[in-house]
Amino acid sequence: MISRMKKETGIKIIANNKKAYFNYFLSDFTECGIALTGTEIKSLRVNGATMIDSYVVFRNLEAELINLHISAYKEGNIFNHEPSRTRKLLLHKKEIRWFVQKVKAEGYTVVPTKIYFRKGLAKVEIALAKGKKLHDKRESEKERDDKRMMDKVIKSQY
Repeated sequence: MISRMKKETGIKIIANNKKAYFNYFLSDFTECGIALTGTEIKSLRVNGATMIDSYVVFRNLEAELINLHISAYKEGNIFNHEPSRTRKLLLHKKEIRWFVQKVKAEGYTVVPTKIYFRKGLAKVEIALAKGKKLHDKRESEKERDDKRMMDKVIKSQY
């Protein structure tokens, strides 16, 4: 069934940023392209990526992704890429202006939540993020534990 869903949607998820869902309240998800080199694409297809502590910065009406780690391609030679380099995100200027306004005025930050392939092209899903306080994190842990216990009870009944 998963392969059928992949064929229908054309999406193959490479990496999820679970830490972002735990540390932030996320809203306004947007899909954008990412400018990568050849060895980075090959490495993404084979190894995946690590998005821990990655975030988006806006400079000169351009969006840049910082701290995204794509490990070096094993078969790469002297033209292999640097694993944690800054990568450009492909967004319309109107979208960039909207994100910049939210970040400056309302104290949000922008974080990547997913990296995936859609019809063979690498895409990044970014979201506006507002930091959670410690009590909010504890509450989400409690909800997760309660859900896990309910699932366990339901499973044991059948």
